[in-house]
Amino acid sequence: MTKIIDALNWRYATKKFDATKKLTDVQLKDLLEALRLTPTSYGLQPYKFIVITDPALREKMKAVSWNQVQITDASHLIAICSMKSMDPTYVDLFIADIAKTRSISTDSLKDYRDMMLGSIAGQTPEGLSDWTKRQSYIALGTLLVAAADMKIDACPMEGFDGSKIDELLGLTTTNFRVASLCPIGFRASDDAMASMKKVRFPLELLVEYK
Repeated sequence: MTKIIDALNWRYATKKFDATKKLTDVQLKDLLEALRLTPTSYGLQPYKFIVITDPALREKMKAVSWNQVQITDASHLIAICSMKSMDPTYVDLFIADIAKTRSISTDSLKDYRDMMLGSIAGQTPEGLSDWTKRQSYIALGTLLVAAADMKIDACPMEGFDGSKIDELLGLTTTNFRVASLCPIGFRASDDAMASMKKVRFPLELLVEYK
């Protein structure tokens, strides 16, 4: 556990990346695998991830993200996209994947399928969209912890025009929208934020025991 605590103390929301330093293919693959293994409600994984490396596209994205230089200077940019809605077809796809992975019949999962469908049907469209977005933030947290453990810098972002980012990524007519952006790479040696002490409230203010 000490290793994780040390990594979380080491990480910060990187403001200035070294544009000359790039992740290796292995590092990127490991971070994406960490994202894939993120826990979600029912295991439904109502999201997808877009890895953006195209410089021209990232310049356009920066222009609608308050011109934050991390968008273009980081090694890679990951868009975490949540589903706008969910239907029985998607649940059946998940059920089929469970059956295949565990070598069991889909019939044996009928009660689980019905429970998920009942939960989805019980939500308003707005509530379901909000739920999928919250699920995507679990993935963002996983990415940040995994990156810190690997000594890879990251900067979670909500500061962007969502509709314009969706348009640039070709999501407007799909069932996905960008929930958050996360540039990943390596901090610049002159990023002033790197040497600043981490500021967090003490446990006494954050934790209650009953």
